[in-house]
Amino acid sequence: MTVTKDIRYIGVNDHQIDLFEGQYDVPLGMAYNSYVILDRKIAVMDTVDQNFGAQWLTNLAAALCGRKPDYLIVQHMEPDHSANIQTFMETYPNATLVSSAKAFPMMKNFFGTEFEDRRIVVKEGDTLELGEHVLHFVQAPMVHWPEVIMTYDAKDKVLFSADGFGKFGANDVEDPEGWDCEARRYYIGIVGKYGAQVQAVLKKAAKLDIAVIAPLHGPVLSGDLSHYLKQYNTWSSYSTESDGIFIAYTSVYGHTKKAVELLAVKLKQKGCPKVTVSDLAREDMAECVEDAFRYGRIVLATTTYNAEIFPFMREFIHHLTERNFQNKTVALMENGSWAPLAAKVMRSMLEGCKNLTFAETTVHIKSALSEESEAQIEALAEELCKDYLAQHDETANKSDLTALFKIGYGLYVVTAKDGAKDNGCIVNTVTQVTNTPNRIAVCINKANYTHELVKKTGMMNVNCLSVEAPFKVFQHFGFQSGRDVDKFADCTPMRSDNGLVFLPKYINAFMSLKVEQYVDLDTHGMFICTVTEARVLSDKETMTYTYYQSNVKPKPETDVKKGWVCKVCGYVYEGEELPEDIVCPLCKHGAADFEPLG
Repeated sequence: MTVTKDIRYIGVNDHQIDLFEGQYDVPLGMAYNSYVILDRKIAVMDTVDQNFGAQWLTNLAAALCGRKPDYLIVQHMEPDHSANIQTFMETYPNATLVSSAKAFPMMKNFFGTEFEDRRIVVKEGDTLELGEHVLHFVQAPMVHWPEVIMTYDAKDKVLFSADGFGKFGANDVEDPEGWDCEARRYYIGIVGKYGAQVQAVLKKAAKLDIAVIAPLHGPVLSGDLSHYLKQYNTWSSYSTESDGIFIAYTSVYGHTKKAVELLAVKLKQKGCPKVTVSDLAREDMAECVEDAFRYGRIVLATTTYNAEIFPFMREFIHHLTERNFQNKTVALMENGSWAPLAAKVMRSMLEGCKNLTFAETTVHIKSALSEESEAQIEALAEELCKDYLAQHDETANKSDLTALFKIGYGLYVVTAKDGAKDNGCIVNTVTQVTNTPNRIAVCINKANYTHELVKKTGMMNVNCLSVEAPFKVFQHFGFQSGRDVDKFADCTPMRSDNGLVFLPKYINAFMSLKVEQYVDLDTHGMFICTVTEARVLSDKETMTYTYYQSNVKPKPETDVKKGWVCKVCGYVYEGEELPEDIVCPLCKHGAADFEPLG
């Protein structure tokens, strides 16, 4: 297979394997990818599993057309990629090994030698010239072994990504579920623990002009790479990928199962868009772990067993915690006939996980369902679906004035509309000024397109951001203008009774406002408004300015010794003195929101 004019695929497909790494079911087999770059000098990228060494050498010889390779670049030392290093070096005695410093001691472990007289040790930023092709080496430690490097070919814009962007499945079999499903299961299972390290590599990759991603497992990726990069960013930041609720359960005599089935029905009735239920004793454990990371809300239901919890649930939670499970809402259901301990044990097992929110309602089943436990299931469904109920007209309480309690010195997305075009912007000044009638004051920078729309139409929605909102929300609504882009082009927005958009997630409430008075404040306009609709979507805390500064806004990355950083968005102005009239080019804030670096 030709990757580019000068790069050939020489990998193999394995249909003999049943369990990858001794634990992952791979019904579609596995691919062990290897590549050769043909230039004035020739570089081979990694080897393959030991069972396919002869086939790989045959594929290599066919691609070489009688030439000899100059280099074998070893990006990763797991045996499914490195098993044939010694055979290669014996077959091509004039070739040189290229790898990281940590890889060569591993070679001694496997082969009894570090190839001291035939090697080049590379590190971050090193290059290797083949002719027209210049290879740039990118260190990727713990993605997912410590020695890993990735390699970027500047000429053809190919990133050889080691195990990154890999997936389960052979390359000669079409995957009916596409790339995402088996790539997700592969990532969560094998790389999932190392999200921070993957994030670091993604930042490096963002500085490269990449046209092709060539991983060590799965298909070569080309064309529009944005989807694959977005998925990896979602997975490695432990963000919610799919809206819905995942229920993982075990059941001995069927009573816990019956309770789970009742909960699933109630969740669907209350508007949950997707409810996925898995019996941990009967379904593929890796699939269950994948779904736990995929959805933002998870319910764990199990029995007390030997004064502990049922073994399959214990194993499942262990899989979660060892992969840095975080940023989820977790609800617990327990069953016990005389001394139920399951909820307590499950919660204690998850204590070390970051940013978990436990549901206030815990379902306690004593042997079998009762009126009391059924009422708890109803309450839990109500709690988990609070935002779904508020999003839909037929179930929403549109006069929930407790929405006004969400107002503070926080950060908000104000949405407006002019004809067919929706827009939104970030504001930080929303205040309740009276309660009879309920009147809200909203200040918007005159430079914002949203100001123009609100002044023209006399309507807006104020979306109260919660502490769940990631930095990308502020980038999307605060660092670009609606005059230049359609901020809602990539989503199907939800609308309130006034026809305006409200955000489907990352908010705890919204208010629809009608403008009654306008006050000109020079650089800003203040809109005095009455409340026409108010909904509460969650009990999450409101995003305050302090919380944003401390927990959401990225710390500036700069080598500049003297300069000023915008406290709102992180933009860095280089120079000893900050101009008094400076306006941040990203978020449009003035000099008052800059502070010295350091």
